[in-house]
Amino acid sequence: MQSRMTQHSEPLAIERLSLHDQIANRIRDMIIEGYLEPGARIDEVGLAEKLGVSRTPFREALRTLAAEGLIVTRRSKGSLVRKFSAEDVRQMLEVLGHIELLAGQLVCERASEDQVADLLALHAQILDRWKARDRMAYYKLNQEFHSFLGQSSGNAVLAETQLNLQARLKRVRFMGNRDPEDWDRAVNEHETMAEALRARDGARLGQAMKQHLDATWERVRHQM
Repeated sequence: MQSRMTQHSEPLAIERLSLHDQIANRIRDMIIEGYLEPGARIDEVGLAEKLGVSRTPFREALRTLAAEGLIVTRRSKGSLVRKFSAEDVRQMLEVLGHIELLAGQLVCERASEDQVADLLALHAQILDRWKARDRMAYYKLNQEFHSFLGQSSGNAVLAETQLNLQARLKRVRFMGNRDPEDWDRAVNEHETMAEALRARDGARLGQAMKQHLDATWERVRHQM
């Protein structure tokens, strides 16, 4: 079985993505970083001009982001950046915590050696980006780690549910690393996950992942 890293030995170049995917990636980053704030109306004409793209692929990108739950499209009001209440976020993190608890248990039971190696390689890259204080690159690798762990659980329903919740929490998860001390604590939590993964200790990994999500709520609740 080829490992995930072997299958994608070369980084994915932006030119290999469809235009609407490139646009969706850019708008998604603008939402995550707060350039487009929750509840804000998206100026389709102005933003399309700023990005140098036509309206058709731009609207396709908005449909992609609406499917992810990052924006809401309404007749007469256009597209708005989706705004979640503090209680919405708390409940989503609560459910996601239990999903990742199960994911951690299942990965240690079912994942192949290649999958575990790929997860640990992602963890090493996460540490490199943390040391470089490259917050956005760290965030994206962190999202990839959690997504791939869910995919490696051997449970497709779990993986799909996790991805759906994770998509809605992108901005919130990015906010959780705004404070340098909070960021450092999050990295320590990831170190615990990596140690449990190396030992294939499912109970420990599951608890570490749930505690990580519980801690995420504590890190963002005062910002909501």
